[in-house]
Amino acid sequence: MTPAGFRRIALALTDAVEHAHHGHPDFRVGGRIFATLGYPDKNSGMVVLTPEQQRALVRARGDAFTPVKGKWGENGCTSVNLTAVDEESLGEALTLARQNAVAKGPTRSAGRKPAAAKKAVPRRTAKRSRGSSAR
Repeated sequence: MTPAGFRRIALALTDAVEHAHHGHPDFRVGGRIFATLGYPDKNSGMVVLTPEQQRALVRARGDAFTPVKGKWGENGCTSVNLTAVDEESLGEALTLARQNAVAKGPTRSAGRKPAAAKKAVPRRTAKRSRGSSAR
């Protein structure tokens, strides 16, 4: 599997969009990240699964799927070895990850424009004259 193949499969999923997260591509639905690409290296990806889904994939395809280190991995974040994964297994993992993100619902910021796209609105401050007192 290539990074381009990972991207093609992820973006073929309903409502999936690509953004960037910490300098590498991520894939989102409803503002929620369900997969990333290119971390820790160009031959890796990551899918956000449930711990049960992760265990099943690692058991079936331990050469292609491994838990991410630490708490993220304990909670289901799963590394994908692009050099070992086949299209069917990756498609299954990405589909599960997308379904998990949809089940959580959209993020609060999903409908907002990115911060860079927002226009700055100047604040108005009340002026007080020196001799007046607050009542």
